[in-house]
Amino acid sequence: MAAVEGSGERWRLVLLAALLICGLILEFGQCQQDDGRTTPPGRKPNPSKGKPVRGAGKATPKPRAKATPAPPAAANQGPVHLTRVVKKGKFQRVEDSLSVRAGDTLELRCKGNPVAWGVPAYLEEDDEGRLKTVQHDRYGTLTLSNSTGADTGEYTCFPMYCEDRDCRKEYDKAVKVFVFFPDPQELFVPSSSYYEVIQLRTNWPTVLPCQVTSPDAKVSLHREFPPVEVAVDGAEITFNVKQGFTIHRPKLHHAGELYCVASLGNLRQSSVKYMLIYVNYPVAPPTPVIQASSSSVAIGQNLQVTCTVIGEQDVVIDFTWEYPGQQIGRPLYTQDSVHPEGGGLGRQQSQTVLLVDGVRDVDGGTYTCTAQNLQGSRTTSTTVKVLAAAAAAKDKAQDKPKPKKP
Repeated sequence: MAAVEGSGERWRLVLLAALLICGLILEFGQCQQDDGRTTPPGRKPNPSKGKPVRGAGKATPKPRAKATPAPPAAANQGPVHLTRVVKKGKFQRVEDSLSVRAGDTLELRCKGNPVAWGVPAYLEEDDEGRLKTVQHDRYGTLTLSNSTGADTGEYTCFPMYCEDRDCRKEYDKAVKVFVFFPDPQELFVPSSSYYEVIQLRTNWPTVLPCQVTSPDAKVSLHREFPPVEVAVDGAEITFNVKQGFTIHRPKLHHAGELYCVASLGNLRQSSVKYMLIYVNYPVAPPTPVIQASSSSVAIGQNLQVTCTVIGEQDVVIDFTWEYPGQQIGRPLYTQDSVHPEGGGLGRQQSQTVLLVDGVRDVDGGTYTCTAQNLQGSRTTSTTVKVLAAAAAAKDKAQDKPKPKKP
């Protein structure tokens, strides 16, 4: 019995030692795996190693953390490039303009991340789901499907300058292309109105937007009454196929009802009508000059304060006054006049005179004149002192020239 017990004790010790050895071997192998060591040559890796222990539940692999792309740093992007995708894998470098047949798809690619797009106003208002922009890792794309002649216009790619998540367009680095969509039925870009009023301003170039859908169309400018073709001399009036006609220095004789005529092959069409209204716009705000009939007046005397502007002919000047008597409700009396300035240089004098009859104490103070035209306004002031009768007589005596000694 004792021998059996001794034998059992030895077996338990042997089993315990075997378990300890196995544990050390497993620990050593795990360390090798953690240290990134490879299996020595000639030794086959244990296929069962690393399998989950039965009964311990399924081993769930630890998910990798997705790297969130950081916003671009506060640095300028390199130069952007604009290309047209002709077909898959084939690209066309874009110049300042290109033509795409109406009905075809336009696809533009702009290098940069991120970029923003500008399109004609017609597409900004309602693209009917035909316009799509996508930002990729290194470039952005613009795709316009089922194109029409109305899509003709300027398409722009803006590189973006970003600080953290705040981005803005870099307008000075934008790249543009004017895209024509030739339509065999429509030579002019369709307009929502039949009649358009355009104001002609002196010294301000005015554009008549006779925009054609094809760069090959021949365009001329015409007057409705009398029915004549307007001469385009390339100086006073010029034509640009991307913009239309420009009147560089509008004058009164340019006013009236005009329209454009385009022809291409056997097709000839007229544009909408343009009613040109001439307004003589000044070059700058007026410069008023103010002067009082006297810097000091006695109670009971009359006072006149004159405000004068010398400016361009036919430019309307509006005058307004601020005066001391306003605070008690003293009414405003003025005399306004306009007459040509001498010299025959197309100048005129506009003038307003503020009349104060029977000056009182309340009329002493600052008189301010503001002159305004279509370009803005300017202000000038003068101060008038009101004296008692005795003081006024004294001042008048002092102002008299002293008789010369014989």
